[in-house]
Amino acid sequence: MTDRRIDKSDLIELVEQMPAFPGSVHRVVELASNINTDAKELVKVMEHDPVLTVKILKLVNSPYFGLSREITSIHHALVYVGLNTIKNLALSVAAIGTLPKKNKAGLNMNDFLLHSVATATISKLLAKKMGVKATELTDFFIAGLVHDIGKIVFAHFLPETFRDAMTNARNEVISLHNAEKDLFGVDHTALGSMLGNKWQLPDKLIQCIDSHHTADNIDETSSLLQDSIFVANQICKSMEIGYGGDNLVENLPEDIINRFGMELPEIIESLGNVNEELENAMTIIKV
Repeated sequence: MTDRRIDKSDLIELVEQMPAFPGSVHRVVELASNINTDAKELVKVMEHDPVLTVKILKLVNSPYFGLSREITSIHHALVYVGLNTIKNLALSVAAIGTLPKKNKAGLNMNDFLLHSVATATISKLLAKKMGVKATELTDFFIAGLVHDIGKIVFAHFLPETFRDAMTNARNEVISLHNAEKDLFGVDHTALGSMLGNKWQLPDKLIQCIDSHHTADNIDETSSLLQDSIFVANQICKSMEIGYGGDNLVENLPEDIINRFGMELPEIIESLGNVNEELENAMTIIKV
């Protein structure tokens, strides 16, 4: 096996080639992260980006939210779903919008997006079961949605080597992130967290991207957000929902088992039928 390790300057160059988020999205995130933000200021920013506004209104009016009335303005959307949710919808729209439609690595983007949305959906369901407030549930959704974003950088800019990594993972029955480390010296979590910094994502999202495979670092100090992404990712692979490059299910660390009070099969059973929730969530990639 040929060693094709890349240094930090190469990683930075790859990440810099990815599209940036629109300035309006950065401003929405900045405003929404400030508890003293005047809603009128956020509305004003979004009114200057009609494409973003239309997409967010489509999502707010989708079955994913199941509101009883049609929402026709960002002002009304803020009232009904809240500032934090609008921020996460803007991040979701921007992230999906930057993804290349094709790659030469053989990573099927439809399957990749299904895996990402399913991880997001299941992470949100886990958070709900754990008593997370409704206004914070979309934090778990957006973290699941972008957790594997680093794979796209590999697949788009280093397709041949990434294809080899997927092949090695399958043939050697190892996880893709370990196969990536064997070839590149780094895995998609490193690229993903660097891309998260480029996109100016909130710190807790970058932390989830960076740590969603580091089971050895998951302990009683890890956040529920981090743990939920780890579990949701394993559930999607166990149920073979979509495909992110491998389907090797990693063992749950003891602290995660203690947190949720169950092993992985029991957690899956406790979720019931996730198909309807997932179907509603797929709206995110169709706007």
